[in-house]
This record gives sequence, C-alpha cells and structure tokens, in this order.
Amino acid sequence: MNSCSVPFLADRGHCCLPLCTCLQEMRLVRLYGSCPIRISKLDHLVLTVKSISDTIAFYSSVLGMEVITFKGNRKALGFGQQKFNLHEAGKEFEPKARLPTPGSVDLCLITTTPLATVAAHLQACGVPVEEGPVVRTGAMGAITSLYFRDPDNNLIEVSNYNEPHKGKEA
Repeated sequence: MNSCSVPFLADRGHCCLPLCTCLQEMRLVRLYGSCPIRISKLDHLVLTVKSISDTIAFYSSVLGMEVITFKGNRKALGFGQQKFNLHEAGKEFEPKARLPTPGSVDLCLITTTPLATVAAHLQACGVPVEEGPVVRTGAMGAITSLYFRDPDNNLIEVSNYNEPHKGKEA
C-alpha cells in the first residue's frame, strides 16, 4: 500500500516516505534555502522541430545564433554560454522528452540589443511581432519584451532588462 501524499509520486508506485517528507517540507526548502542542490545555469535545452534546416535558418538569420555541429552530424544553436540542441520530430535522440512535440515551447531570450532594433530586424526578416513591447517580470527583474513565433510556432520572447541586474548570475 502506498501512503504517498504527493500525487505525481504516488501514481508511479514509489515508496516515498523519505521523498514525501522532503517534498512536504519543500516550502521550507524554498524559504530557507536548505536544499543541498544549487542549480546555477542552463547548459542546453532540446527543441523538437519539424525541420532542422528551417529551424537553423530562422535562429541563425533572425536571432544571430551560431550553428554548431557535434557528435557526427547533430545540430545545435549556440548563444552566450548556452545552446539549443535540435531533434527532428520522429528522429529524436535518446533519452528524450516523454512527448517531444514541435511548437510546444515558450522561450524568453535576453538581449542587450535595443528592442526597436530587434523589431526592425524582425520586420526586415518578415517575422510578425505578436505582442510588444510589453513589460513583464523576468528571473532577475523587470523586462520589456517582444513576442513572435519560430517556424514550429514556438512562442519566442526577446527581452531587455529594464535596469541592470546585480547579485545573482544571469
């Protein structure tokens, strides 16, 4: 008999007294920072796409990302110290998301390029802005954002921080 009070663990048949105890105290972990794990950065994210070539063309020309080839002929898009690994729908590499689906991502990308310049470049590339500029809340403070879609209809948000952020690593 499973006495787990955390539905997503109980449904999987976990014996989770220690896990439940830890998860029930999650509020304390968040408030007091007692969790021993410290995530500092995002290294990469996988985008499942209909067409790797269309995705590369869009992200390299519209957003200036660098095309990276690794492990044979796998493709990624590099920017800053991060990258998007690209998986073609139906030909994903293992391990993969349970339901890898093109068009299911909502990304917020930070730039120091003024948004007026971003908007003009999007227009020159034939990419319609869906919304913006609008003020939102980013991970490090207030941001101003433009929203548009990539070839798979992922929602792309390109943003500027409204004030320089200090302290935490971006």
